Amino acid sequence: MWSGPRNLSTAMMRSFGNRADTAGLIDEPFYAAYLATTGLDHPMRDAILASQSRDWAEVARECAEAPAPPGGIVYQKHMTHHMLPEIDLGWMDGLAHVFLIRDPSRVVASYAAKREAATLEDIGFLQQLRLFDHVIERSGTVPPVIDAEDIRADPETSLRALCAAIGIPFDRRMLAWPAGPRPEDGIWAAHWYASVNASTGFAPPEPPPAELPPALRAIADAARPAYERMRAHRLA
Repeated sequence: MWSGPRNLSTAMMRSFGNRADTAGLIDEPFYAAYLATTGLDHPMRDAILASQSRDWAEVARECAEAPAPPGGIVYQKHMTHHMLPEIDLGWMDGLAHVFLIRDPSRVVASYAAKREAATLEDIGFLQQLRLFDHVIERSGTVPPVIDAEDIRADPETSLRALCAAIGIPFDRRMLAWPAGPRPEDGIWAAHWYASVNASTGFAPPEPPPAELPPALRAIADAARPAYERMRAHRLA
């Protein structure tokens, strides 16, 4: 599952984690490698670096080889901006890929509320489009695209369509889950996951987003063409 931050991505991990056939969950495995390479100062940076491998090649091998029993699923939650240009994307071959999108104005507003120094690179839309095009080129098919607003508006219809698109049965347990943290959550959950830890299902649709300050609006506007290109392929 390829997503930018603040995009229903952890709720989707909760949803898939509640399926009877989910054998494993992997939460943002490239985060430490991303921080180590870029030197960026994110919340809980030192704890993240200590919690994961900083070697992207090692992480890629583990993701490519993550074992699933017959009929089982290993769900990988990935942040698109963690896939830096120097990372060889060959590990992605052979896996099923889904692209989770959300209106850039909503993403920017939510991100800035948690980390004020937001940039276009932080929210991952341009990187997401690069990965989207990579999957099309390698597979010859357009991967499923789901919009967070569609999921919130009608979770069952959206999840049924997604399951059909990736060839797995729909499981009603995807619609609700117990509140609280999970052992598979990354160490950064203490900073980012308060809302999802309090949740027991997908939140209802949001009201229209508030007007953004000019600097944040510029980021959202720069991300919008990538969002719209992927949205044109979203599941009905």
